Amino acid sequence: MRMGDQEPTSVELRYHIQPRKADNEQALGNNEFDPFAHRDNEHPTSDNETLTHLLKASLGTGILGMPIAFMYSGIIMGIFATIFTAFVCTHCSYVLVKCGHKLYYKTRRTKMTFAEIAESAFQKGPKWSRGFAPVAKFSILFGLFLTYFGTCSVYTVIVAKNFEQLIEHWTGTEVSSRLLICSLLVPLILIAWVPNLKYLAPVSMVANVFMGLGLGITFYYLTQDLPPLESRNYLVLGTLPSFFSITIFAMEAIGVVMPLENNMKTPQNFLGLCGVLSQGMSGVTLIYMLLGFLGYLRYGEDTQQSITLNLPVHEWPAQAVKVLIALAVYCTFGLQFYVCLEIVWDGIKEKCTKRPMLVNYVLRTVLVTAAVVLAISVPTIAPFMGLIGAFCFSILGLIFPVLIELVLHWDTGFGKYNWILWKNIVICICGIGALVFGSLAAIRDIVEVYTAVAPQ
Repeated sequence: MRMGDQEPTSVELRYHIQPRKADNEQALGNNEFDPFAHRDNEHPTSDNETLTHLLKASLGTGILGMPIAFMYSGIIMGIFATIFTAFVCTHCSYVLVKCGHKLYYKTRRTKMTFAEIAESAFQKGPKWSRGFAPVAKFSILFGLFLTYFGTCSVYTVIVAKNFEQLIEHWTGTEVSSRLLICSLLVPLILIAWVPNLKYLAPVSMVANVFMGLGLGITFYYLTQDLPPLESRNYLVLGTLPSFFSITIFAMEAIGVVMPLENNMKTPQNFLGLCGVLSQGMSGVTLIYMLLGFLGYLRYGEDTQQSITLNLPVHEWPAQAVKVLIALAVYCTFGLQFYVCLEIVWDGIKEKCTKRPMLVNYVLRTVLVTAAVVLAISVPTIAPFMGLIGAFCFSILGLIFPVLIELVLHWDTGFGKYNWILWKNIVICICGIGALVFGSLAAIRDIVEVYTAVAPQ
């Protein structure tokens, strides 16, 4: 009897240590609770709507810096380095959602935020990790809010600056950037009042159209009078870290991954080889590579930090690019703002039982006003946000997801040859590299901005 009792235990241990092929089926086999069937969203988003949001979150203004990133890496190296960066960023998002799905079954919950996944993973993990659960949750919430609230302020400045350049060009008179930022308050409040991601999907679609048209005109300029490929550097090792700094922070969208998954009608479709995440990031990677390749090939060492600065400003198609990108950034504001709103609202909604909808809209108005006030107070906030982004995105987007995975697999093993452990060590090294080099680049930008302003 003892031998018969021991044999199933051995099989069970082997089964748990082996890489899992179907976590949902395994969990349902041991537990009748199905988090996806029990999920109750008042306004769920379809797969296509979620894909639209994901594309808009990843196709931000950072894409305009890809040509100079290719200048830092070399035109051939840039292709392979972009694919590698996209793979790492996508894999970390995949890991986060996958760990969330595992924890749904363990905790019998139907949805969780990024911070709640980290907290639950550390609580359910080995004894040494349980004391770090509150620290992990607070660190993620603080980092996400700081990054995305600052991003909202930067987006306000970007929209105002684009229109400022056009107004000065058309009228020949100088316009106060602070006045333009202030005039954006009401339109930004209106887009922040869009109640949920379901109704925000058409706005993201419009933003994608604006960005697509702007990029289309940009591609038209980039394909004119192309020099031979041999005239450009194939590989540049000295400035390769700068390439990764630009590309990681342009592609990274870790803050919107769980809000998008939580609002899906069919969250199972978010992952998988042909899932929403894979489809979205595949398209984003191709566009990033194409713009970076053509931009550097066209302008070479004259490539500017934003490729729009290379376009002839006196031609109306180039002016149209500025308008379209400004409108795309405005439409994206709502999606970035949703991350901030969700963090603050989750912290206070249990105390707001009387008129919760009124409190929610007052909160939206206050947060938008605060972001605009910050933009008015510090119109040169963008370099500071580069520093915050370098710090937060490297930790939140690369390091935290793999730490969550390590803690979650601590008791069940890391697969054959500990491949999960070794893979995550490599990603952590990439995250630390992005943190160091990204912070140095951002500090250099801050110094350049203020040394240029000081003499005036």
